[in-house]
Amino acid sequence: MKPWRLIALALLVAAVVALGVAGGLALRQVDHGRLWAVDTSSPGAGATSGAAPSVPSTDAPSPTASPKPAYVVRPGDTGAQVRALQHRLFQLDWLPELTTGRYDRATRAAVAGFQEKRGLPGTGVVDQRTWRRLVSRTEKPTRDQLFNVLRPGPALLQAGDSGDRVRDLQARLKQIAWLFGDVTGSFDRVTAEAVRGFQAKREIPVTGEVDERTMDRLTAMTRAPSYEELNNIEPEPGALDARCRTGRVLCVDKTSNTVRWVIDGKVQQTLDARFGSTLNGTPTREGLFHVYLKSEDHVSRLYGSEMPFAMFFSGGQAVHYSADFAAVGYAGASHGCVNTRDYAGVQWLFSQVRVGDAVVVYWS
Repeated sequence: MKPWRLIALALLVAAVVALGVAGGLALRQVDHGRLWAVDTSSPGAGATSGAAPSVPSTDAPSPTASPKPAYVVRPGDTGAQVRALQHRLFQLDWLPELTTGRYDRATRAAVAGFQEKRGLPGTGVVDQRTWRRLVSRTEKPTRDQLFNVLRPGPALLQAGDSGDRVRDLQARLKQIAWLFGDVTGSFDRVTAEAVRGFQAKREIPVTGEVDERTMDRLTAMTRAPSYEELNNIEPEPGALDARCRTGRVLCVDKTSNTVRWVIDGKVQQTLDARFGSTLNGTPTREGLFHVYLKSEDHVSRLYGSEMPFAMFFSGGQAVHYSADFAAVGYAGASHGCVNTRDYAGVQWLFSQVRVGDAVVVYWS
């Protein structure tokens, strides 16, 4: 064989061997642009019994898909994603409408409540599973909703309207001291002013007309008006318990939702009252007690809430002023205490009551 043929044959064999080795390797790009040599000659990856042996593995890690983060948002986070979370929770009545963009204690508690309601671990941290469940039950918030740009909705009640629905509106406004005088059933100038004041206080677009947002907020803060309230009949307070007729007594009537300060059977003062709830396991205890401690600027160690002018009568239960009662009315409840909402009234009461005075809690 001629020398040039031998040289050509040698080059051909070398090329075939090189291609065989190269055929067992492929380059694959993985995270962060790094390249790894990956063995593709194993069975099922196109390898045959005659293929060249694969290159031994190196210390480089096997390529894997980037793991999803364990959470979407969590306590301490801020920003638009938190606002979206908060508004979706609002849609399900777990948070107020206005978003803050801060994953605070209230947001964590709402998330935990949502999780427990749906059979998920109540961690208060939004993981992928929680987020998918929340998204499936809510609508995507608009930019206005994310950043608290509130726009009035269509009017349900407005100036010139009349009838039973206006009576209900006026009676509810009277319950929370936005309207005074008689319930007339006529949406007049005075009613419109009361609606404007209520809207401004609650950061609702101030129109003087009642839209769905205004009605929902007012309904949540009040109770269904009684026949007497709707027809301007002054309700008679419940009868005084026999134990309230002698000496100095804080007479707490659960039927009429009142606290009456009574001396020797004569009522000196009457205040609206709100009590604990059996639903959360903190009912206000009933019976005969005595004031054992007064604390003018008390703060609850258990709940962290302020209890101005607290007059303790049974364990941690006390008669005191409640800013929450003043803000939301009978839509809420205490943790067992007797809440009052007239700041000046309970301040005066605090100045009159002495340690040792009787407290009677009863149904009339």
